[in-house]
Amino acid sequence: MIDEALEQAGVALRDLDAVAVTYGPGLVGALAVGVAVAKSLALSLDLPLVGVNHLEGHIYAAFLTDPDLSFPALALVVSGGHTDLVGMPDHGQYHVLGRTRDDAAGEAFDKIARAMGLGYPGGPEIDRLARMGDPRSSGRADDSLEFSFSGIKTAALRTLHAAAAGDGQFKANLAAGFQRVVVEVLVDKTMRAARLLGVKTVIVVGGVAANTLLRAEVERACTAAGYRLVVPPPLLCTDNAVMIAAAGYYRLSRGYRSDLGLGAHSDLPLEQTPNDSSI
Repeated sequence: MIDEALEQAGVALRDLDAVAVTYGPGLVGALAVGVAVAKSLALSLDLPLVGVNHLEGHIYAAFLTDPDLSFPALALVVSGGHTDLVGMPDHGQYHVLGRTRDDAAGEAFDKIARAMGLGYPGGPEIDRLARMGDPRSSGRADDSLEFSFSGIKTAALRTLHAAAAGDGQFKANLAAGFQRVVVEVLVDKTMRAARLLGVKTVIVVGGVAANTLLRAEVERACTAAGYRLVVPPPLLCTDNAVMIAAAGYYRLSRGYRSDLGLGAHSDLPLEQTPNDSSI
């Protein structure tokens, strides 16, 4: 896999300046393998090792789209495992303003898609099906910056089960209504947090950021409010190695290094990301 990546990039191992690696959060087995390989490469090539928080990687996908992104910024990190609102005064500084109390938005999409007999991941399948539906369902977010998608998911599942299998149009309408409610909550809370912080830039990242309705609605809201919006292309919204390299580059440029004692962490809060020269 490493050889294939180098070949596609048109570079050799000798051309590298550092080795960046995700060390959390996530499945500890997979993380441990990645960290071990990264440490071996860094040691054998005598290169700096840079540990990167997975969520930080998602945020830095936005900098691949707009390297001159202005601070202070607000990031909505929305994926299968996380739904977080993160204030970012400057590079490497994170203040989590709100996060999900239960299901992440992407997790809710996956569960509804599975109940409908659609494919995995569920987000793109719901997005596709919703375009053929009527989103009559509507909801209003509460006044906090915390997220909760368990109730929305349960209501959609009850509706689906009550209708037994349902025809194709019923499922399309349910997908459209479910998607509309989730997007309204995400956009409403993001705009509320942006006003609270007085930010210049709004960033939307993570797998759910590829959702077409979310992209359209957050663009509409940011344009109306005068915020600069940065959303990576869909290819950079889902998990990818380029975003980890981007975060590693910014960390390296500020003098951050990890020692060879770096370990994998299944639970690694973004707000506890080290802000000194050693991780």
